[in-house]
Amino acid sequence: MDTGPSADRAASEPVSRRARPAKAPLGREVIVRTGLAILDREGLDALTMRRVAKELDTGPASLYVYVANREDLMAAMLDEALALVPLTARGTWREQLRALVLASVEAMGRHEGLAAVALGAIPTGANALLVLDRMLGLLKQGGLDDVTAAWAVDLLHLHMAAAAAEHSARVSRGGDESDAVADADRRYAALSADRYPMITALRPALFSSGDRDGWGLDVLLSGILQTPAR
Repeated sequence: MDTGPSADRAASEPVSRRARPAKAPLGREVIVRTGLAILDREGLDALTMRRVAKELDTGPASLYVYVANREDLMAAMLDEALALVPLTARGTWREQLRALVLASVEAMGRHEGLAAVALGAIPTGANALLVLDRMLGLLKQGGLDDVTAAWAVDLLHLHMAAAAAEHSARVSRGGDESDAVADADRRYAALSADRYPMITALRPALFSSGDRDGWGLDVLLSGILQTPAR
């Protein structure tokens, strides 16, 4: 084994770029997946174009060939998250729609900040459009006319984004949701019944357990069925 001066000199010389492992080809898909990984690992504040570029061992300018800006990246990340939403389920059209909406809420709420991207936005990503198309089909199976079905998906999309944003906020804050509920319950228990008579009287109901997400969705669907668009 050579341990002389020539070996020491060779060890100190910089490694040629040609000798380094080849980087994965840069593209929109790898940028989006890298952004999701950074978001889940380091949080929303850490997600910058510069941070994504550093993770991919390239310069920020290289990313702009594939994504217009951070907002475009976030929208693409949201659509990537929606790829995990099952488009089919068993049961009646209403049961299938319920499952689709709840799965969409879970998919968006799993990543900090993505649900906020959906608020006020018209779905245009490939996966978001598949969810939208499936929702429209199920609503038509329920007997809704075209305009009511179209308006209904707007309302359901708003519900999904809001519910997912709430879930995402709880995840980003960390801790168990039951801790926050218990803390609020203690605060409500200390309120003056003279000043807040209804809150103190209904405190047990306010903090009662149950499938509130499913109930809220059922209220929306029942209202949609009974209220044709005008």
